[in-house]
Amino acid sequence: MLKTYLKRLTQEYASQRTKPFTGSDFANFVRHDLAIEAKKRTLFLPFEYKVKASVGQGGWAAVPWLAFFDPIVTETATKGVYIVYLVNPIDETLTLSMNQGTTIVFEQFGTTRGYEVLKRRAQDLNDLVLEYSNKFERTPINLGSDEKLPKGYEAGHAFGRTYAVDQIESDLLDADLEIMFHAYKSLVDRGANTPIDLLREDAGTVDISETRKYILSRRIERAPNVRKKVLAVKPPICEACGLDPKIHYSYEGKLGNIPLDVHHSKPVSQLAEGETARYVVPDDFMLLCPNCHKMIHTLPDPSDLETLKRKITFALPNGVPKNRIF
Repeated sequence: MLKTYLKRLTQEYASQRTKPFTGSDFANFVRHDLAIEAKKRTLFLPFEYKVKASVGQGGWAAVPWLAFFDPIVTETATKGVYIVYLVNPIDETLTLSMNQGTTIVFEQFGTTRGYEVLKRRAQDLNDLVLEYSNKFERTPINLGSDEKLPKGYEAGHAFGRTYAVDQIESDLLDADLEIMFHAYKSLVDRGANTPIDLLREDAGTVDISETRKYILSRRIERAPNVRKKVLAVKPPICEACGLDPKIHYSYEGKLGNIPLDVHHSKPVSQLAEGETARYVVPDDFMLLCPNCHKMIHTLPDPSDLETLKRKITFALPNGVPKNRIF
């Protein structure tokens, strides 16, 4: 069904965008039906993808798209790395692409330099997962538009494949998407296009394998969907020292902004690339204050909450140490 929907999008988009945008049944089909059908392709994956399809906001886009986002690195097409189907309405072709968010790059470097930055980073993505990118086309793509965003998609394209209309319903499209999912997971596991020197500095090690595992763990902790789910099931109190922001800081803000960190407690040594699952909420997570979070990462086993608790002492007025805040 996904192939049929993608074929319809590719064949009909040029004519449909000559019609009114507001209230368009075709636009609703793309945003709703196509996105739901694509989401079904991810149901048996060992992690969650956010799926979105777009034909523009407030008016028809030059290039419509269907994208898969790993929340660990991005939930939007404006930043990060993601998988996307891009349509060239003029030639009626469909391109499966490992691509990058353009908006944030343009904001940082400007449009002209931004294109060059995207091209350079695309090559880095290619090189990072050669075992997968070599299975695809690595040549430039053509989306049939001179507008800013389509040109950004062309510059940000790392690898993929372009299909003519008669190829869309072939087995090749299914096979390519499955390989692309594996490539995407490997890119995220390996740090995507973050320079390795920055990864090492953050991880505090020169070992590339350990660095990648550490960075993946930190990215999991910072993923918005993870934090939201953990806060929904755990009391908002540090599990190590007992700090309660509402009592000890008189915090009255939103739960999502509470000054506690979500800690990915699964030992880094177990974050082997290619594992069947990255995390389970809430089993693999703790809520810790920033200090306890920093300290638990210094332990040989970052899941050893009891050892961390034994290390915590607070001096009382009479000089007697006290474990935990209360």
